[in-house]
Amino acid sequence: MNAVFLDYATVSYGDLDPAALRRVLPSVQLFEATAAAQMAERLRDAEAVLLNKIRLTAERIAAAPRLRVIAVAGTGTDNIDTRAASDRGIAVCNVPGYCTPSVAQHVWALILGLRQHLVEFRDYSVNGGWAADRVAEFARLPIRELAGGTLGIVGWGELGRGVAAAAPAFGMRVVVANRPGSPPQAGRLGLPELLQAADVVSLHCPLTPATRGLIGAAELALMKPDAILINTARGGLVDGEALKAALLARRLGGAGIDVLPQEPPASGDALLDPAIPNLLLTPHVAWGAREARQRCIDEMALNLQNFAAGVNRNRIV
Repeated sequence: MNAVFLDYATVSYGDLDPAALRRVLPSVQLFEATAAAQMAERLRDAEAVLLNKIRLTAERIAAAPRLRVIAVAGTGTDNIDTRAASDRGIAVCNVPGYCTPSVAQHVWALILGLRQHLVEFRDYSVNGGWAADRVAEFARLPIRELAGGTLGIVGWGELGRGVAAAAPAFGMRVVVANRPGSPPQAGRLGLPELLQAADVVSLHCPLTPATRGLIGAAELALMKPDAILINTARGGLVDGEALKAALLARRLGGAGIDVLPQEPPASGDALLDPAIPNLLLTPHVAWGAREARQRCIDEMALNLQNFAAGVNRNRIV
Protein backbone atom coordinates (compact mmCIF):
# COMPACT_ATOMS: atom_id res chain seq x y z
CA MET A 1 0.00 0.00 0.00
CA ASN A 2 1.05 3.55 -0.67
CA ALA A 3 1.31 4.94 2.88
CA VAL A 4 2.19 8.25 4.56
CA PHE A 5 2.77 9.07 8.21
CA LEU A 6 1.78 12.74 8.35
CA ASP A 7 3.31 13.76 11.70
CA TYR A 8 5.85 11.13 12.68
CA ALA A 9 7.91 13.63 14.71
CA THR A 10 5.07 13.93 17.23
CA VAL A 11 5.62 10.28 18.14
CA SER A 12 9.33 9.73 17.51
CA TYR A 13 11.90 12.26 18.65
CA GLY A 14 14.56 10.41 16.70
CA ASP A 15 14.60 7.67 19.32
CA LEU A 16 12.24 5.03 17.87
CA ASP A 17 12.77 2.14 15.48
CA PRO A 18 10.27 2.17 12.57
CA ALA A 19 11.35 -1.28 11.37
CA ALA A 20 7.97 -2.87 12.15
CA LEU A 21 6.20 -0.26 10.04
CA ARG A 22 8.62 -0.70 7.17
CA ARG A 23 8.16 -4.48 7.21
CA VAL A 24 4.42 -4.03 6.70
CA LEU A 25 4.64 -0.92 4.51
CA PRO A 26 8.04 -1.00 2.76
CA SER A 27 7.45 2.30 0.93
CA VAL A 28 5.88 4.24 3.82
CA GLN A 29 6.92 7.90 3.86
CA LEU A 30 7.60 9.20 7.37
CA PHE A 31 6.99 12.94 7.28
CA GLU A 32 8.07 14.73 10.43
CA ALA A 33 5.19 17.18 10.02
CA THR A 34 2.64 18.17 7.40
CA ALA A 35 1.51 21.74 6.92
CA ALA A 36 -2.01 22.51 5.72
CA ALA A 37 -0.64 23.54 2.33
CA GLN A 38 1.04 20.13 1.93
CA MET A 39 -1.95 18.05 2.93
CA ALA A 40 -3.70 17.60 -0.43
CA GLU A 41 -0.52 16.50 -2.21
CA ARG A 42 0.39 13.96 0.47
CA LEU A 43 -3.13 12.54 0.66
CA ARG A 44 -3.78 12.36 -3.07
CA ASP A 45 -2.30 8.89 -3.70
CA ALA A 46 -2.35 7.55 -0.14
CA GLU A 47 -4.02 4.20 0.52
CA ALA A 48 -2.99 4.21 4.16
CA VAL A 49 -2.68 7.33 6.32
CA LEU A 50 -0.87 7.17 9.65
CA LEU A 51 -1.17 10.09 12.04
CA ASN A 52 -1.10 11.21 15.63
CA LYS A 53 -2.31 14.76 16.26
CA ILE A 54 -3.18 16.04 12.77
CA ARG A 55 -6.87 16.62 12.13
CA LEU A 56 -8.32 14.50 9.34
CA THR A 57 -11.54 16.30 8.45
CA ALA A 58 -14.21 15.18 5.99
CA GLU A 59 -12.71 17.60 3.46
CA ARG A 60 -9.27 16.08 3.83
CA ILE A 61 -10.65 12.55 3.62
CA ALA A 62 -12.41 13.56 0.41
CA ALA A 63 -9.05 14.70 -0.95
CA ALA A 64 -7.73 11.11 -0.62
CA PRO A 65 -9.68 9.14 -3.25
CA ARG A 66 -7.56 5.98 -2.83
CA LEU A 67 -7.64 5.93 0.96
CA ARG A 68 -8.48 2.54 2.50
CA VAL A 69 -7.28 2.73 6.10
CA ILE A 70 -6.41 5.34 8.73
CA ALA A 71 -4.07 4.24 11.51
CA VAL A 72 -4.00 6.41 14.62
CA ALA A 73 -0.94 6.60 16.86
CA GLY A 74 -2.97 6.54 20.02
CA THR A 75 -6.29 5.66 21.58
CA GLY A 76 -8.40 8.75 20.94
CA THR A 77 -9.86 9.44 17.50
CA ASP A 78 -11.49 12.83 18.13
CA ASN A 79 -9.16 14.39 15.53
CA ILE A 80 -10.68 12.22 12.78
CA ASP A 81 -14.07 12.58 11.12
CA THR A 82 -14.96 8.92 11.65
CA ARG A 83 -18.40 9.39 10.11
CA ALA A 84 -16.86 10.59 6.86
CA ALA A 85 -14.48 7.63 6.95
CA SER A 86 -17.31 5.20 7.59
CA ASP A 87 -19.38 6.63 4.76
CA ARG A 88 -16.48 5.89 2.42
CA GLY A 89 -15.85 2.42 3.83
CA ILE A 90 -12.46 3.52 5.15
CA ALA A 91 -11.18 1.58 8.15
CA VAL A 92 -9.98 3.47 11.23
CA CYS A 93 -7.70 1.64 13.69
CA ASN A 94 -6.44 2.90 17.02
CA VAL A 95 -3.98 1.59 19.62
CA PRO A 96 -5.63 1.02 23.00
CA GLY A 97 -3.59 0.36 26.10
CA TYR A 98 -0.15 1.12 24.68
CA CYS A 99 0.67 3.85 27.20
CA THR A 100 -0.92 2.53 30.40
CA PRO A 101 2.38 2.15 32.34
CA SER A 102 3.54 5.58 31.18
CA VAL A 103 0.29 7.36 32.09
CA ALA A 104 -0.02 5.59 35.43
CA GLN A 105 3.57 6.57 36.26
CA HIS A 106 2.83 10.20 35.35
CA VAL A 107 -0.38 10.30 37.38
CA TRP A 108 1.39 9.08 40.48
CA ALA A 109 4.27 11.47 39.86
CA LEU A 110 1.76 14.34 39.88
CA ILE A 111 0.03 13.03 43.00
CA LEU A 112 3.29 12.58 44.89
CA GLY A 113 4.73 15.88 43.65
CA LEU A 114 1.67 17.74 44.94
CA ARG A 115 1.37 15.87 48.24
CA GLN A 116 5.09 16.31 48.99
CA HIS A 117 5.27 19.89 47.59
CA LEU A 118 8.35 18.84 45.65
CA VAL A 119 8.57 21.95 43.47
CA GLU A 120 8.18 24.34 46.39
CA PHE A 121 10.70 22.50 48.56
CA ARG A 122 13.17 22.33 45.70
CA ASP A 123 12.94 26.11 45.43
CA TYR A 124 13.20 26.46 49.21
CA SER A 125 16.37 24.39 49.16
CA VAL A 126 18.19 26.46 46.55
CA ASN A 127 16.89 30.00 47.18
CA GLY A 128 18.38 30.34 50.65
CA GLY A 129 15.37 29.22 52.66
CA TRP A 130 16.99 26.02 53.87
CA ALA A 131 20.23 27.78 54.77
CA ALA A 132 18.27 30.39 56.74
CA ASP A 133 16.20 27.61 58.34
CA ARG A 134 12.91 29.40 57.70
CA VAL A 135 10.68 26.92 59.51
CA ALA A 136 7.55 28.84 58.55
CA GLU A 137 7.83 27.22 55.11
CA PHE A 138 6.97 23.87 56.66
CA ALA A 139 3.78 25.25 58.17
CA ARG A 140 2.84 26.81 54.82
CA LEU A 141 3.49 23.58 52.91
CA PRO A 142 2.20 20.72 55.06
CA ILE A 143 3.03 17.25 53.78
CA ARG A 144 0.19 14.74 53.97
CA GLU A 145 0.37 10.96 53.76
CA LEU A 146 -1.66 9.16 51.12
CA ALA A 147 -2.12 6.10 53.36
CA GLY A 148 -5.65 5.82 54.64
CA GLY A 149 -6.98 8.10 51.89
CA THR A 150 -9.37 7.46 49.02
CA LEU A 151 -8.54 7.52 45.31
CA GLY A 152 -11.52 8.30 43.11
CA ILE A 153 -11.36 7.12 39.49
CA VAL A 154 -13.62 8.63 36.82
CA GLY A 155 -13.34 6.40 33.76
CA TRP A 156 -12.82 2.72 34.56
CA GLY A 157 -11.06 1.74 31.36
CA GLU A 158 -7.53 0.53 30.70
CA LEU A 159 -5.92 3.71 32.06
CA GLY A 160 -8.18 4.14 35.06
CA ARG A 161 -7.56 0.55 36.12
CA GLY A 162 -3.83 0.98 35.55
CA VAL A 163 -3.68 3.97 37.88
CA ALA A 164 -5.86 2.28 40.48
CA ALA A 165 -3.62 -0.80 40.54
CA ALA A 166 -0.90 1.16 42.33
CA ALA A 167 -3.21 2.57 45.02
CA PRO A 168 -2.82 -0.35 47.48
CA ALA A 169 0.94 0.21 47.52
CA PHE A 170 0.25 3.65 49.01
CA GLY A 171 -2.41 2.36 51.40
CA MET A 172 -5.28 3.97 49.50
CA ARG A 173 -8.71 2.52 48.85
CA VAL A 174 -10.26 2.97 45.41
CA VAL A 175 -13.75 4.14 44.51
CA VAL A 176 -15.08 4.34 40.95
CA ALA A 177 -17.61 6.77 39.51
CA ASN A 178 -20.57 6.05 37.32
CA ARG A 179 -19.62 8.03 34.23
CA PRO A 180 -22.20 10.59 33.11
CA GLY A 181 -23.88 9.41 29.95
CA SER A 182 -23.46 5.73 30.84
CA PRO A 183 -25.86 3.43 32.73
CA PRO A 184 -25.18 3.14 36.49
CA GLN A 185 -23.27 0.06 37.57
CA ALA A 186 -23.37 -1.79 40.85
CA GLY A 187 -20.63 -0.88 43.28
CA ARG A 188 -19.92 2.50 41.70
CA LEU A 189 -20.66 5.95 43.08
CA GLY A 190 -22.43 8.87 41.53
CA LEU A 191 -19.99 11.60 40.59
CA PRO A 192 -21.09 14.01 43.37
CA GLU A 193 -20.71 11.27 45.99
CA LEU A 194 -17.27 10.33 44.68
CA LEU A 195 -16.08 13.95 44.66
CA GLN A 196 -17.12 14.36 48.29
CA ALA A 197 -15.41 11.13 49.38
CA ALA A 198 -12.12 11.20 47.50
CA ASP A 199 -8.79 12.63 48.63
CA VAL A 200 -7.48 12.30 45.06
CA VAL A 201 -9.70 12.36 41.95
CA SER A 202 -8.15 11.13 38.70
CA LEU A 203 -9.96 11.57 35.37
CA HIS A 204 -9.64 8.89 32.67
CA CYS A 205 -12.84 9.19 30.65
CA PRO A 206 -13.15 10.21 26.99
CA LEU A 207 -14.39 13.62 25.94
CA THR A 208 -18.01 13.29 24.84
CA PRO A 209 -21.05 15.59 24.94
CA ALA A 210 -21.90 13.98 28.30
CA THR A 211 -18.44 14.56 29.82
CA ARG A 212 -17.49 17.96 28.38
CA GLY A 213 -17.17 20.35 31.33
CA LEU A 214 -17.51 17.40 33.71
CA ILE A 215 -15.61 19.22 36.46
CA GLY A 216 -16.75 22.80 36.90
CA ALA A 217 -17.27 25.19 39.81
CA ALA A 218 -20.12 23.17 41.32
CA GLU A 219 -18.15 19.93 41.21
CA LEU A 220 -14.99 21.51 42.61
CA ALA A 221 -17.04 22.92 45.50
CA LEU A 222 -17.96 19.35 46.47
CA MET A 223 -14.35 18.27 46.85
CA LYS A 224 -12.46 18.34 50.13
CA PRO A 225 -10.41 21.54 50.61
CA ASP A 226 -7.19 19.49 50.69
CA ALA A 227 -8.14 17.12 47.85
CA ILE A 228 -6.17 16.80 44.60
CA LEU A 229 -7.58 16.73 41.07
CA ILE A 230 -5.62 14.95 38.32
CA ASN A 231 -6.48 15.18 34.62
CA THR A 232 -4.42 13.24 32.09
CA ALA A 233 -7.41 12.49 29.84
CA ARG A 234 -8.80 15.43 27.83
CA GLY A 235 -8.63 19.13 28.60
CA GLY A 236 -12.30 19.71 27.86
CA LEU A 237 -13.31 17.65 30.88
CA VAL A 238 -12.34 20.49 33.26
CA ASP A 239 -13.41 24.13 33.39
CA GLY A 240 -10.00 25.80 33.60
CA GLU A 241 -11.33 29.12 34.89
CA ALA A 242 -13.21 27.39 37.69
CA LEU A 243 -10.15 25.32 38.63
CA LYS A 244 -7.96 28.43 38.65
CA ALA A 245 -10.41 30.21 40.94
CA ALA A 246 -10.57 27.24 43.33
CA LEU A 247 -6.78 27.00 43.58
CA LEU A 248 -6.29 30.75 44.02
CA ALA A 249 -8.90 30.75 46.79
CA ARG A 250 -7.22 27.70 48.41
CA ARG A 251 -10.51 25.79 48.18
CA LEU A 252 -8.63 22.81 46.70
CA GLY A 253 -5.43 21.15 47.80
CA GLY A 254 -3.87 20.99 44.35
CA ALA A 255 -4.22 19.90 40.74
CA GLY A 256 -2.05 17.98 38.31
CA ILE A 257 -3.02 18.76 34.72
CA ASP A 258 -1.43 17.22 31.61
CA VAL A 259 -4.06 18.28 29.06
CA LEU A 260 -5.72 21.51 27.95
CA PRO A 261 -8.72 22.12 25.66
CA GLN A 262 -6.45 23.63 22.99
CA GLU A 263 -3.04 22.08 22.39
CA PRO A 264 -0.64 23.69 22.06
CA PRO A 265 -2.32 26.60 23.90
CA ALA A 266 -1.39 29.17 21.26
CA SER A 267 -4.16 31.56 22.31
CA GLY A 268 -3.50 31.17 26.02
CA ASP A 269 -5.33 29.32 28.77
CA ALA A 270 -6.43 30.17 32.29
CA LEU A 271 -4.16 27.49 33.75
CA LEU A 272 -1.01 29.01 32.25
CA ASP A 273 -1.03 31.73 34.94
CA PRO A 274 2.18 31.23 36.98
CA ALA A 275 0.51 32.75 40.04
CA ILE A 276 -1.76 29.73 40.50
CA PRO A 277 -0.63 27.84 43.63
CA ASN A 278 -0.39 24.06 43.96
CA LEU A 279 -0.76 23.44 40.24
CA LEU A 280 1.52 21.06 38.35
CA LEU A 281 0.97 21.62 34.63
CA THR A 282 2.68 19.42 32.04
CA PRO A 283 2.42 19.62 28.22
CA HIS A 284 0.47 16.41 27.43
CA VAL A 285 3.41 14.12 28.04
CA ALA A 286 1.89 11.45 30.30
CA TRP A 287 1.77 9.02 27.37
CA GLY A 288 5.27 9.83 26.15
CA ALA A 289 7.67 7.33 27.72
CA ARG A 290 9.98 5.98 25.01
CA GLU A 291 8.81 2.43 25.66
CA ALA A 292 5.18 3.49 25.24
CA ARG A 293 5.86 5.33 22.00
CA GLN A 294 7.76 2.35 20.56
CA ARG A 295 4.92 0.07 21.61
CA CYS A 296 2.51 2.37 19.80
CA ILE A 297 4.47 2.23 16.54
CA ASP A 298 4.75 -1.55 16.73
CA GLU A 299 1.01 -1.90 17.45
CA MET A 300 0.17 0.35 14.49
CA ALA A 301 2.20 -1.97 12.30
CA LEU A 302 0.24 -4.98 13.58
CA ASN A 303 -3.06 -3.18 12.95
CA LEU A 304 -2.03 -2.49 9.35
CA GLN A 305 -0.70 -6.01 8.83
CA ASN A 306 -4.02 -7.45 9.98
CA PHE A 307 -5.98 -5.01 7.83
CA ALA A 308 -4.02 -6.09 4.76
CA ALA A 309 -4.86 -9.73 5.63
CA GLY A 310 -8.56 -8.93 5.96
CA VAL A 311 -8.56 -9.25 9.76
CA ASN A 312 -10.10 -6.57 11.98
CA ARG A 313 -7.72 -5.58 14.77
CA ASN A 314 -8.37 -2.53 16.95
CA ARG A 315 -10.74 -1.31 14.27
CA ILE A 316 -13.30 1.25 15.47
CA VAL A 317 -14.79 1.96 12.02
